[in-house]
Amino acid sequence: MNKKDIANIRKQFKINNDLLKINEIFNVYIMKESSEIYHQQSLPFELLEEEQKDLFMSNFKKVLSGQLDEKLFELKFQRDVENNSQLILHQGLLSNDTEEWKGHMLHLVEKMLKDKQYEMDIVVTFIRGEYMKPMKRQSEEAEESERNTVYSHPFILCSMNKTQDPKKELLFDYVEKEFKYNFIVDPIINLKAPISGFLFPCITDNAADVNHVLYSAEKAYELNYHFIEEVLNAEETMTAQEDKIVFEEIVKKVAGDQINTSTLSNVYDEIHRVLEENEEEEIPKLDYKDVENVLKSSGIEDVDTDKVETAFKRVIDDERYELKASSVIPKYTSKSIKIKTKIADISVSPQDLRYVRQVQLNGKLCLMIEVEENTVIEGFEMIPEALFQKAKETEE
Repeated sequence: MNKKDIANIRKQFKINNDLLKINEIFNVYIMKESSEIYHQQSLPFELLEEEQKDLFMSNFKKVLSGQLDEKLFELKFQRDVENNSQLILHQGLLSNDTEEWKGHMLHLVEKMLKDKQYEMDIVVTFIRGEYMKPMKRQSEEAEESERNTVYSHPFILCSMNKTQDPKKELLFDYVEKEFKYNFIVDPIINLKAPISGFLFPCITDNAADVNHVLYSAEKAYELNYHFIEEVLNAEETMTAQEDKIVFEEIVKKVAGDQINTSTLSNVYDEIHRVLEENEEEEIPKLDYKDVENVLKSSGIEDVDTDKVETAFKRVIDDERYELKASSVIPKYTSKSIKIKTKIADISVSPQDLRYVRQVQLNGKLCLMIEVEENTVIEGFEMIPEALFQKAKETEE
């Protein structure tokens, strides 16, 4: 799934939307002390009160929120795994019987509880529904409404949420005119911040992909590997942050630890160009040959295939590994590059990095920024200073 596919389904999670039908909702309450199911409840989603529907809809949107390879990850199921979750989910998706569907979901809950101790009570919510996406009209003259023909996508979504203790509060009773201590025993289910979740199957370009599942982490770059491997039975994945580190280490192995800002800016420009050329397609990946071409085009000298291939082998232990282009480059149009010094912190975009240079001036290391106009500080326009003076002529 790309970010457009995810955005399309996420925006459908709203009440009274004819493009999204949620059939059942199944909640399972897990006790932290025993790691056992304390209670379970299944009912048609339509029987929920409007306020409850709204809370859950917001929760499901949270599960599908975040950047790909940072908080959301399209994972491939492992092969030849006994009691594999891909089969469990697929059977649950195809089942027409509610009790049978619940049985499959409880099977997944058992996996969540195996060899796992939670720090707080957990509520696991499953929904089974159908997402419909209108087909594009072939022409403006077409008489048929675009909503009469839709792509239909059955799906299962899971959301894991922790509980928290209710607040102890002091209330004022207007009738009795007295202060009262208020304490609610019932735990509060925090639906605003899911700790994990997934969507099955992945929906890519209007087609269901049952070989992949969309996993949602609690926070960016903080993956729950127990959930990924033991619950979903999916393959490990690299985050965008890890891909970026790998790319930086490969460049260091090839070009050395030191590089000027102009060359680094060229590297980012080349990768950005690759992304622009493949904007409507799957996110492009860079193998060792692509990285070689990027480095050569950026002006880095003494780059050859063997050197880059060896760098891949040393850094990632796999010369055939492919880096996602979108992961290795900072956000191109925003000031995503942070330059920190003892004097000041500076933020620049990758495309403007070429205007920042480190120079030696009168024996001192300085950071020089090229600007197009006079700089204004606190309302005062700075006076240009002539720091580079002509050397004294040799006396005769």
